[in-house]
Amino acid sequence: MKIMILDIVDSSVKAGLRRKQVCSLLQINERRIQRWYKRGQRLEDINTGPAHAPHALLDEEKEAIRNFALKEEFIDDSHRVLAAKGADKGLFCASSSTVYKVMREDNLTADRSGRAHKSGRSTAPDRPQIDGPNQRWCWDISYCKTNVKGIFIYLFALLDEYSRKVISWRISWNITHKEAMELIQEGLDNESLSDIDIKMPDLINDRGTQMKAKAFMRMCRELGIAQKFSRPRTPNDNPFIESLFSIVKGYHRYPGSFKDDIEAITYFSSFFDYYNNERYHGKIGFITPVQKHTGQDKTIIERRMAGLRNARKVRIETNKRKMYQQNIENEMVLV
Repeated sequence: MKIMILDIVDSSVKAGLRRKQVCSLLQINERRIQRWYKRGQRLEDINTGPAHAPHALLDEEKEAIRNFALKEEFIDDSHRVLAAKGADKGLFCASSSTVYKVMREDNLTADRSGRAHKSGRSTAPDRPQIDGPNQRWCWDISYCKTNVKGIFIYLFALLDEYSRKVISWRISWNITHKEAMELIQEGLDNESLSDIDIKMPDLINDRGTQMKAKAFMRMCRELGIAQKFSRPRTPNDNPFIESLFSIVKGYHRYPGSFKDDIEAITYFSSFFDYYNNERYHGKIGFITPVQKHTGQDKTIIERRMAGLRNARKVRIETNKRKMYQQNIENEMVLV
């Protein structure tokens, strides 16, 4: 059969076809034809090896590999590392591929730790439509450099998602849930939401230890705050606070580092006053967060629209007068 196929290939090539085209028509890999040519007259099928290789692993060697792979201290090592360590310790001598084959027989090539793993099926926090302030807050913590390399102070910020107003903020040397609890409580006080009959805002945060601390979560439950968690390694689940930190550190007057917490508090007191009361925010209609938070935005935007309509009307009337005057002048010239 192989000789017949080679004869067909040869005759086709002589007829002007390329070998690759012939192999494609015969549905045979060209590399196989090349190997057949190299073998010359030895085209008969090669006999397979023995059913049991004389150099096959002994049963006790296989058992040694399995036991070694399951030891807790080597539980995270790959088959290549296990082969090297096993030989160094004098437990067994086998190639990494042989170790892999033994491990595969007992399903040891996957994770052997037995630890629980994330399913990857976590869902984004529920974000129903909001139409006013203090319906949904989001918060996070950002590192701020100091003048000493490797030493940081921490900026805690609580943001209203509707208005983008910074409700409260804190500077601390510590990144603890106690600071987070004080941040939320200060936000409630600033917005006069301490009354038990007032509906509390939802709270979006990530899955840091401060957010999942039992004391912090208990405080949220007792206050009636629905705590919602973003997915792991998914900053887009909490984009508004991430955007705030980007604005904070991208501000042209941001010093880059601070001497101490007093200097940081002084700077951020001035910055957040500017951010809330002076900085026009593009995503809320180019008004300040405080204007949006207090409901002034509707009047301001309507005034702008009225100004645009009036300016358009004035331009139309003025241009009409200019055109009319120009036509009269042109007629006078013609006369």
